[in-house]
Amino acid sequence: MDSNVEKAEGPDRTQTPDNTFLPIQGQGAPLTRTKSATSNALARVSSRLTTRSITNPGPPPDGGLRAWVQVFCAWLAVTNTWGFVNSFGAFQTYYASILPEPNSTISWIGSTQACLLFVVGIFSGRAFDAGWFRPTVLLGIFVQILGIFAMSAAKNYWQLLLTQGICTGIGGGIFFMPVMSLVATYFAKRRGLAVGLVTVGNSVGGMIYPTVVRQLLPQVGFGWTVRVLGFINVVCLTVVIAFTKPRLPPRKSGPLWDKDSLKDIPYILFVLGICCLMPAIYFVFYYVASFARDELGMPYTQSLNLVIILNGVGLPFRILPGFVGDRYLGPLNTFSLCTFFASVILFCWLGVTSIPTYYTFISFYGIFAAAFQSLFTTAIMALSHDITKTGTRLGMAMTVIGFSALVGGPLSGAILKASDYTTTICWAGASSFMGWGLCTAARICKHGWVVRKKC
Repeated sequence: MDSNVEKAEGPDRTQTPDNTFLPIQGQGAPLTRTKSATSNALARVSSRLTTRSITNPGPPPDGGLRAWVQVFCAWLAVTNTWGFVNSFGAFQTYYASILPEPNSTISWIGSTQACLLFVVGIFSGRAFDAGWFRPTVLLGIFVQILGIFAMSAAKNYWQLLLTQGICTGIGGGIFFMPVMSLVATYFAKRRGLAVGLVTVGNSVGGMIYPTVVRQLLPQVGFGWTVRVLGFINVVCLTVVIAFTKPRLPPRKSGPLWDKDSLKDIPYILFVLGICCLMPAIYFVFYYVASFARDELGMPYTQSLNLVIILNGVGLPFRILPGFVGDRYLGPLNTFSLCTFFASVILFCWLGVTSIPTYYTFISFYGIFAAAFQSLFTTAIMALSHDITKTGTRLGMAMTVIGFSALVGGPLSGAILKASDYTTTICWAGASSFMGWGLCTAARICKHGWVVRKKC
């Protein structure tokens, strides 16, 4: 009996390991069998590219080796994106010395990069929700690396704007949000700690990139310095590709726009406050080295130490304010205090007349700037009265804030060109105080005048 079956099937078909019969060329086997094999192959490829094959993932592990590996990978992603943005002050001063462009024009490079990181991440976050984590991350990394290596060959302003500003901004925005979102799926009770550790990469990147520029630029020139930065990103982001692992199946995203949020006065006030605070923050990060060179006579390579210190002092203060907010004061109260002190310290810049006092100013301002950068997303989410709309409201806020970051650096440069550092510092300080006032007003509108209330 078995031999008869083999005899009937043997002449024109072969059997694959998954028991699918494929035709031998020229024997005219049924076309449906070939289509079945093709669909099976496509299904296997799709299961590797998407998360559709994941079922019953269970609750977040809230720890363990795999979960903390995701935190480390996200830390690398933040280091290679926002760390790169925070180090633009090192490039701003160098570009001002080699390009026939004013500071306000040069600032468009860094501000465009920051804006795209904010805005593009909203759309890539939706791709993550749809289950396309790995292709999204691969595409973003490819675009960012391409931008960095193309930047190394740039010869004029427009080439730098297209490569460093637009290309690296788009690439970073594509892979940054999915990797950050992945961390949130592994943690519940310890999510604040996990996200706080990830944001430390912002400060670490802001230290690494200026250090490399300071050491290599005088020795090997701009092209090879940037290529070294590119190779650093290649190594780090290869680790991200290799070890990130999504754990949830696709889920439906919320809408991009929620018109009811436009009637939420505390939410509107808070977003407007962040928009006032953002230009002041980027003015300091972009012009910290330029002020040292122009006003204090500090050499370019030595002025880069200030960019490193500005980012480095904030390392512990990307975690500590979140802990204080969760345990004692609440995110809105903690954010209000931090932005108040940041505004006061910014006005202290007017009293800087020597290099030692400048180091002191940079150290204190870096603490509260780091607190601002680590807290503002948490504070926005704390204003949401409907947890199902938190993602949509955060996405709307990030879009508006992104455009604020876009104009912050160039606006500072335009004021500086028209006047001097004293006037520009006064403008930045006033903008910062206005932002603090609006954010505090949002807290009062939401929770009243009770000072001791945790919120």
